[in-house]
Amino acid sequence: MAAQRMPQYMTVDEWRELEQQSEVKHEYIDGQVYAMAGGTLDHSFVAVNVVALLNRAFGGRSCRAYNSDAAARLSSTCFTYPDATVTCDERDGVRITEVKTLRVIVDVLSDSTEARDRGVKFEYYRACPTVQEYVLVSTRRQLIEVYRRTQEGWMLHIYGPGDEAELTSIDVRLPLAVLYEGTDVPEIVEIPKGEV
Repeated sequence: MAAQRMPQYMTVDEWRELEQQSEVKHEYIDGQVYAMAGGTLDHSFVAVNVVALLNRAFGGRSCRAYNSDAAARLSSTCFTYPDATVTCDERDGVRITEVKTLRVIVDVLSDSTEARDRGVKFEYYRACPTVQEYVLVSTRRQLIEVYRRTQEGWMLHIYGPGDEAELTSIDVRLPLAVLYEGTDVPEIVEIPKGEV
């Protein structure tokens, strides 16, 4: 989903009130509010598949995956709407609208959001001490990037067609074949002759 900044400053309470009244979601970053726009059908379908696969993998465990209707509370002044948010903290129960103890964040990439997802949003996610993995899912080709927090820093793991993306912080493997099932996302992107 693409974000468009609204021109006014808001407090967190004013933002929460806006979210209750508005049909459009707004991310809140240090007093600035960004209206969220929709994405493609492939983007939507992949995001739905991610949440379904995660929740099915949890079985009876206390972990839950939420879709982009749930705000991710990264700090007292930073709230985003990732495509999927995973928490394993029972305090993040079903009657809340903000996930506070984030463990895994998933963003499905689109042309309009990729730079922001890889840049400023990843900075916010890295700064949140409970986030252990940040997952970027491509819709140009079947590719998943998992950034994992380690003692040495954030490490990148790349998964392609036929792979299972490993999320070690929640002990889950996501088969790419199932994740992209029902979409038109190609396994590989052909590079036209003469372009390298």
